[in-house]
Amino acid sequence: MLDDMAGRSSPDERTRYSALMLACRAPSLHNTQPWRWRIETRSVHLFAERSRRLPAIDPHGRQLIVSCGAALHHARVAFASLGWRTDVTRLPNPALPDHLAALEFGRLAEISPETVRLALAAAHRHTDRRHFLPAPIPAELRDQLVAAAGEEDASLTLADDDEQRRELAVAIRHADSVQHADPAYAAELAEWTGRSDLAEEGIPARNLPRQGGRGMIRRDFDPEGRGTLEVPPALDDGAMIAVLSTGGDDERAWLRAGEALSAVLLTATEAGLATCPLSQIAEVGESRDAVRRYVLTDGSGYPQIALRLGWPPSAEDIPNTYRRALDDVIETAAQAGGRSGGSA
Repeated sequence: MLDDMAGRSSPDERTRYSALMLACRAPSLHNTQPWRWRIETRSVHLFAERSRRLPAIDPHGRQLIVSCGAALHHARVAFASLGWRTDVTRLPNPALPDHLAALEFGRLAEISPETVRLALAAAHRHTDRRHFLPAPIPAELRDQLVAAAGEEDASLTLADDDEQRRELAVAIRHADSVQHADPAYAAELAEWTGRSDLAEEGIPARNLPRQGGRGMIRRDFDPEGRGTLEVPPALDDGAMIAVLSTGGDDERAWLRAGEALSAVLLTATEAGLATCPLSQIAEVGESRDAVRRYVLTDGSGYPQIALRLGWPPSAEDIPNTYRRALDDVIETAAQAGGRSGGSA
Protein backbone atom coordinates (compact mmCIF):
# COMPACT_ATOMS: atom_id res chain seq x y z
CA MET A 1 0.00 0.00 0.00
CA LEU A 2 2.80 2.43 0.85
CA ASP A 3 4.35 1.85 -2.59
CA ASP A 4 1.03 2.81 -4.17
CA MET A 5 1.17 6.19 -2.42
CA ALA A 6 4.62 7.09 -3.76
CA GLY A 7 4.69 10.63 -5.12
CA ARG A 8 1.43 11.68 -3.44
CA SER A 9 1.48 14.34 -0.72
CA SER A 10 -2.05 13.69 0.54
CA PRO A 11 -4.55 10.81 0.45
CA ASP A 12 -6.64 10.33 -2.65
CA GLU A 13 -10.43 10.68 -2.60
CA ARG A 14 -11.09 6.98 -2.06
CA THR A 15 -8.75 6.88 0.93
CA ARG A 16 -10.32 9.97 2.47
CA TYR A 17 -13.83 8.60 2.17
CA SER A 18 -12.75 5.22 3.58
CA ALA A 19 -11.11 6.90 6.57
CA LEU A 20 -14.03 9.23 7.23
CA MET A 21 -16.50 6.36 6.99
CA LEU A 22 -14.62 4.76 9.89
CA ALA A 23 -14.41 8.10 11.72
CA CYS A 24 -18.20 8.28 11.64
CA ARG A 25 -18.35 5.02 13.63
CA ALA A 26 -17.32 7.10 16.67
CA PRO A 27 -19.64 7.20 19.67
CA SER A 28 -21.78 10.28 20.24
CA LEU A 29 -24.36 11.40 22.77
CA HIS A 30 -27.49 9.35 22.01
CA ASN A 31 -25.96 8.62 18.58
CA THR A 32 -26.70 12.15 17.41
CA GLN A 33 -23.51 12.19 15.25
CA PRO A 34 -23.07 15.98 15.53
CA TRP A 35 -20.19 16.35 13.07
CA ARG A 36 -19.55 17.44 9.52
CA TRP A 37 -16.41 16.85 7.46
CA ARG A 38 -15.12 19.05 4.65
CA ILE A 39 -12.67 17.66 2.10
CA GLU A 40 -10.33 20.18 0.49
CA THR A 41 -7.45 19.68 -1.94
CA ARG A 42 -4.76 18.82 0.60
CA SER A 43 -6.65 18.74 3.90
CA VAL A 44 -9.73 17.54 5.74
CA HIS A 45 -11.67 19.68 8.21
CA LEU A 46 -13.97 18.79 11.11
CA PHE A 47 -16.93 21.01 11.98
CA ALA A 48 -19.49 20.83 14.77
CA GLU A 49 -23.13 20.53 13.71
CA ARG A 50 -24.66 22.66 16.48
CA SER A 51 -28.16 21.97 15.16
CA ARG A 52 -27.76 18.41 16.47
CA ARG A 53 -27.11 19.51 20.06
CA LEU A 54 -29.65 18.25 22.61
CA PRO A 55 -30.48 21.44 24.59
CA ALA A 56 -31.99 19.78 27.67
CA ILE A 57 -29.35 17.08 28.07
CA ASP A 58 -26.37 19.08 26.81
CA PRO A 59 -27.14 22.77 27.38
CA HIS A 60 -23.53 23.97 27.02
CA GLY A 61 -22.62 21.74 24.08
CA ARG A 62 -19.98 19.87 26.09
CA GLN A 63 -21.02 16.40 24.95
CA LEU A 64 -21.42 17.60 21.37
CA ILE A 65 -17.74 18.64 21.33
CA VAL A 66 -16.67 15.45 23.16
CA SER A 67 -18.50 13.45 20.48
CA CYS A 68 -16.70 15.37 17.73
CA GLY A 69 -13.39 14.74 19.50
CA ALA A 70 -14.09 11.01 19.43
CA ALA A 71 -14.71 11.23 15.68
CA LEU A 72 -11.45 13.17 15.27
CA HIS A 73 -9.45 10.43 16.99
CA HIS A 74 -11.23 7.75 14.97
CA ALA A 75 -10.20 9.67 11.83
CA ARG A 76 -6.58 9.86 12.97
CA VAL A 77 -6.52 6.11 13.56
CA ALA A 78 -8.23 5.40 10.23
CA PHE A 79 -5.81 7.51 8.20
CA ALA A 80 -2.80 6.02 10.04
CA SER A 81 -4.03 2.49 9.27
CA LEU A 82 -4.06 3.50 5.59
CA GLY A 83 -0.51 4.86 5.69
CA TRP A 84 -1.07 8.55 6.42
CA ARG A 85 0.09 10.65 9.36
CA THR A 86 -2.34 13.41 10.38
CA ASP A 87 -1.04 16.77 11.57
CA VAL A 88 -3.96 18.24 13.50
CA THR A 89 -4.62 21.90 14.22
CA ARG A 90 -7.39 22.15 16.81
CA LEU A 91 -9.77 25.14 16.83
CA PRO A 92 -7.83 26.70 13.95
CA ASN A 93 -9.98 29.78 13.35
CA PRO A 94 -11.53 31.80 16.23
CA ALA A 95 -13.77 33.54 13.68
CA LEU A 96 -15.37 30.15 12.89
CA PRO A 97 -16.12 28.57 16.28
CA ASP A 98 -17.67 25.48 14.69
CA HIS A 99 -14.41 24.71 12.86
CA LEU A 100 -12.99 22.23 15.35
CA ALA A 101 -9.96 20.78 13.56
CA ALA A 102 -7.89 20.89 10.38
CA LEU A 103 -6.07 17.72 9.32
CA GLU A 104 -3.07 17.84 7.00
CA PHE A 105 -1.17 14.78 5.91
CA GLY A 106 2.23 13.20 5.55
CA ARG A 107 3.17 9.73 4.39
CA LEU A 108 4.14 7.16 7.03
CA ALA A 109 7.30 5.14 6.51
CA GLU A 110 5.40 2.06 7.71
CA ILE A 111 1.98 1.13 9.06
CA SER A 112 1.90 0.05 12.69
CA PRO A 113 0.14 -3.29 13.27
CA GLU A 114 -1.27 -1.82 16.49
CA THR A 115 -2.89 1.01 14.52
CA VAL A 116 -4.47 -1.51 12.15
CA ARG A 117 -5.86 -3.40 15.15
CA LEU A 118 -7.34 -0.19 16.56
CA ALA A 119 -8.93 0.60 13.19
CA LEU A 120 -10.48 -2.87 13.11
CA ALA A 121 -11.74 -2.29 16.65
CA ALA A 122 -13.34 0.98 15.53
CA ALA A 123 -15.29 -0.91 12.88
CA HIS A 124 -17.06 -3.14 15.42
CA ARG A 125 -16.94 -1.13 18.67
CA HIS A 126 -20.34 -0.57 20.25
CA THR A 127 -21.82 0.46 23.57
CA ASP A 128 -22.84 -2.49 25.75
CA ARG A 129 -25.49 -1.59 28.35
CA ARG A 130 -25.71 -5.09 29.87
CA HIS A 131 -24.22 -6.35 33.13
CA PHE A 132 -20.53 -7.25 32.84
CA LEU A 133 -18.86 -10.35 34.24
CA PRO A 134 -17.07 -10.15 37.63
CA ALA A 135 -13.69 -11.28 36.25
CA PRO A 136 -11.10 -8.54 36.93
CA ILE A 137 -9.30 -6.60 34.22
CA PRO A 138 -5.58 -7.54 34.30
CA ALA A 139 -3.17 -4.92 35.63
CA GLU A 140 -1.32 -4.68 32.32
CA LEU A 141 -4.52 -3.89 30.43
CA ARG A 142 -5.56 -1.35 33.05
CA ASP A 143 -2.22 0.38 32.57
CA GLN A 144 -2.76 0.41 28.80
CA LEU A 145 -6.15 2.10 29.23
CA VAL A 146 -4.67 4.77 31.49
CA ALA A 147 -1.79 5.31 29.07
CA ALA A 148 -4.18 5.63 26.11
CA ALA A 149 -5.95 8.53 27.83
CA GLY A 150 -2.64 10.13 28.81
CA GLU A 151 -1.43 10.14 25.21
CA GLU A 152 -4.42 12.33 24.36
CA ASP A 153 -3.72 14.89 27.10
CA ALA A 154 -6.35 13.51 29.49
CA SER A 155 -6.42 11.41 32.65
CA LEU A 156 -8.26 8.16 33.33
CA THR A 157 -8.97 7.53 37.02
CA LEU A 158 -9.97 3.96 37.86
CA ALA A 159 -12.47 3.88 40.73
CA ASP A 160 -10.87 0.97 42.54
CA ASP A 161 -12.01 1.25 46.14
CA ASP A 162 -15.53 0.92 47.51
CA GLU A 163 -15.75 4.57 48.53
CA GLN A 164 -14.91 5.85 45.05
CA ARG A 165 -17.41 3.49 43.45
CA ARG A 166 -20.07 4.46 45.99
CA GLU A 167 -19.53 8.17 45.37
CA LEU A 168 -19.75 7.63 41.62
CA ALA A 169 -22.98 5.68 42.00
CA VAL A 170 -24.49 8.44 44.14
CA ALA A 171 -23.39 11.14 41.68
CA ILE A 172 -24.84 9.30 38.69
CA ARG A 173 -28.12 8.51 40.44
CA HIS A 174 -28.42 12.14 41.51
CA ALA A 175 -27.85 13.26 37.91
CA ASP A 176 -30.49 10.81 36.67
CA SER A 177 -32.96 12.05 39.28
CA VAL A 178 -32.42 15.70 38.37
CA GLN A 179 -32.64 15.04 34.64
CA HIS A 180 -35.72 12.83 34.75
CA ALA A 181 -37.54 15.53 36.73
CA ASP A 182 -37.20 17.82 33.70
CA PRO A 183 -39.98 17.26 31.12
CA ALA A 184 -37.71 18.59 28.34
CA TYR A 185 -35.09 15.94 29.20
CA ALA A 186 -37.74 13.21 29.18
CA ALA A 187 -38.94 14.40 25.77
CA GLU A 188 -35.40 14.37 24.32
CA LEU A 189 -34.73 10.92 25.75
CA ALA A 190 -37.97 9.58 24.29
CA GLU A 191 -37.17 11.15 20.90
CA TRP A 192 -33.65 9.69 20.61
CA THR A 193 -34.04 6.22 22.15
CA GLY A 194 -36.07 3.13 21.40
CA ARG A 195 -35.98 3.80 17.66
CA SER A 196 -36.38 1.40 14.80
CA ASP A 197 -33.54 -1.07 14.33
CA LEU A 198 -32.93 0.48 10.91
CA ALA A 199 -32.73 4.09 12.14
CA GLU A 200 -29.55 5.86 11.02
CA GLU A 201 -29.37 7.96 14.19
CA GLY A 202 -30.49 7.63 17.80
CA ILE A 203 -30.45 4.44 19.87
CA PRO A 204 -32.47 1.47 18.51
CA ALA A 205 -34.65 -0.59 20.81
CA ARG A 206 -32.46 -3.63 20.08
CA ASN A 207 -29.53 -1.89 21.84
CA LEU A 208 -31.48 -1.18 25.03
CA PRO A 209 -31.68 -3.96 27.65
CA ARG A 210 -35.10 -5.52 28.11
CA GLN A 211 -34.53 -5.93 31.84
CA GLY A 212 -33.71 -3.29 34.41
CA GLY A 213 -30.17 -2.56 35.50
CA ARG A 214 -30.14 -4.03 38.99
CA GLY A 215 -26.80 -3.40 40.68
CA MET A 216 -25.55 -1.29 37.76
CA ILE A 217 -24.11 2.20 37.70
CA ARG A 218 -25.89 3.41 34.58
CA ARG A 219 -28.13 5.93 32.85
CA ASP A 220 -31.80 4.99 32.80
CA PHE A 221 -32.22 5.12 29.03
CA ASP A 222 -35.48 3.25 28.86
CA PRO A 223 -38.02 4.38 31.48
CA GLU A 224 -40.84 3.40 29.12
CA GLY A 225 -39.61 -0.19 28.72
CA ARG A 226 -39.14 -0.16 24.94
CA GLY A 227 -35.81 -2.04 24.97
CA THR A 228 -35.65 -5.47 23.33
CA LEU A 229 -32.04 -6.52 24.07
CA GLU A 230 -32.01 -9.78 26.03
CA VAL A 231 -29.80 -9.61 29.12
CA PRO A 232 -28.33 -12.71 30.78
CA PRO A 233 -29.48 -12.89 34.42
CA ALA A 234 -27.02 -11.45 36.94
CA LEU A 235 -27.13 -10.65 40.65
CA ASP A 236 -24.69 -7.77 40.29
CA ASP A 237 -22.58 -5.92 37.77
CA GLY A 238 -18.85 -6.65 37.55
CA ALA A 239 -17.95 -3.48 35.65
CA MET A 240 -14.92 -1.41 36.54
CA ILE A 241 -15.84 2.27 36.62
CA ALA A 242 -13.42 4.94 35.43
CA VAL A 243 -13.57 8.72 35.11
CA LEU A 244 -12.01 10.58 32.20
CA SER A 245 -10.89 14.09 33.14
CA THR A 246 -8.97 16.98 31.64
CA GLY A 247 -6.80 19.74 33.05
CA GLY A 248 -8.99 22.46 31.57
CA ASP A 249 -12.68 22.91 30.91
CA ASP A 250 -13.05 24.80 27.66
CA GLU A 251 -13.89 23.59 24.16
CA ARG A 252 -10.30 22.59 23.48
CA ALA A 253 -10.36 20.41 26.61
CA TRP A 254 -13.70 18.91 25.60
CA LEU A 255 -12.32 18.08 22.16
CA ARG A 256 -9.27 16.41 23.74
CA ALA A 257 -11.57 14.53 26.13
CA GLY A 258 -13.36 13.08 23.12
CA GLU A 259 -10.08 12.02 21.54
CA ALA A 260 -9.08 10.37 24.81
CA LEU A 261 -12.47 8.68 25.06
CA SER A 262 -11.97 7.19 21.60
CA ALA A 263 -8.44 6.06 22.48
CA VAL A 264 -9.63 4.29 25.64
CA LEU A 265 -12.65 2.70 23.95
CA LEU A 266 -10.62 1.37 21.03
CA THR A 267 -7.89 0.03 23.32
CA ALA A 268 -10.54 -1.70 25.42
CA THR A 269 -12.42 -3.08 22.40
CA GLU A 270 -9.23 -4.40 20.80
CA ALA A 271 -8.52 -6.30 24.06
CA GLY A 272 -12.01 -7.85 24.12
CA LEU A 273 -13.56 -5.64 26.80
CA ALA A 274 -17.11 -4.33 26.70
CA THR A 275 -17.60 -0.60 27.24
CA CYS A 276 -20.36 1.85 28.13
CA PRO A 277 -19.83 5.63 28.44
CA LEU A 278 -21.78 7.50 31.13
CA SER A 279 -21.87 11.20 30.31
CA GLN A 280 -24.32 12.38 32.98
CA ILE A 281 -21.56 13.06 35.53
CA ALA A 282 -20.73 16.16 33.47
CA GLU A 283 -24.31 17.14 32.67
CA VAL A 284 -25.44 18.01 36.22
CA GLY A 285 -23.26 20.44 38.17
CA GLU A 286 -23.69 18.93 41.64
CA SER A 287 -22.79 15.47 40.38
CA ARG A 288 -19.77 16.81 38.55
CA ASP A 289 -18.53 18.64 41.64
CA ALA A 290 -18.95 15.51 43.76
CA VAL A 291 -16.98 13.38 41.31
CA ARG A 292 -14.21 15.96 41.22
CA ARG A 293 -14.06 16.12 45.01
CA TYR A 294 -14.45 12.47 45.98
CA VAL A 295 -13.36 10.36 43.00
CA LEU A 296 -10.45 12.13 41.31
CA THR A 297 -7.49 11.15 43.45
CA ASP A 298 -5.97 14.61 43.88
CA GLY A 299 -9.20 16.62 43.61
CA SER A 300 -7.95 18.43 40.52
CA GLY A 301 -8.97 18.20 36.90
CA TYR A 302 -12.42 18.39 35.39
CA PRO A 303 -14.52 15.22 34.99
CA GLN A 304 -15.82 14.94 31.44
CA ILE A 305 -17.28 11.43 31.21
CA ALA A 306 -17.37 8.14 33.11
CA LEU A 307 -16.94 4.67 31.64
CA ARG A 308 -18.08 1.19 32.53
CA LEU A 309 -15.44 -1.33 31.43
CA GLY A 310 -15.47 -5.09 31.79
CA TRP A 311 -15.90 -8.48 30.21
CA PRO A 312 -19.11 -8.99 28.20
CA PRO A 313 -21.69 -11.34 29.74
CA SER A 314 -21.98 -13.56 26.68
CA ALA A 315 -20.21 -14.39 23.43
CA GLU A 316 -23.24 -13.13 21.50
CA ASP A 317 -22.34 -9.79 20.00
CA ILE A 318 -24.52 -6.70 20.05
CA PRO A 319 -25.31 -5.30 16.59
CA ASN A 320 -23.77 -1.97 15.67
CA THR A 321 -26.05 1.03 15.50
CA TYR A 322 -26.39 2.56 12.07
CA ARG A 323 -24.84 5.86 10.96
CA ARG A 324 -25.98 8.75 8.79
CA ALA A 325 -25.23 8.50 5.08
CA LEU A 326 -21.81 9.84 4.13
CA ASP A 327 -23.40 12.38 1.77
CA ASP A 328 -25.07 13.92 4.84
CA VAL A 329 -21.83 14.38 6.79
CA ILE A 330 -19.13 14.93 4.14
CA GLU A 331 -18.90 17.88 1.78
CA THR A 332 -16.31 19.26 -0.61
CA ALA A 333 -14.99 22.82 -0.50
CA ALA A 334 -17.10 23.62 -3.58
CA GLN A 335 -20.26 22.38 -1.87
CA ALA A 336 -19.43 24.39 1.24
CA GLY A 337 -18.98 27.52 -0.85
CA GLY A 338 -22.53 27.15 -2.11
CA ARG A 339 -23.92 27.32 1.41
CA SER A 340 -24.57 30.63 3.13
CA GLY A 341 -21.22 32.04 4.18
CA GLY A 342 -19.46 28.76 3.45
CA SER A 343 -19.07 28.11 7.18
CA ALA A 344 -20.61 25.94 9.84
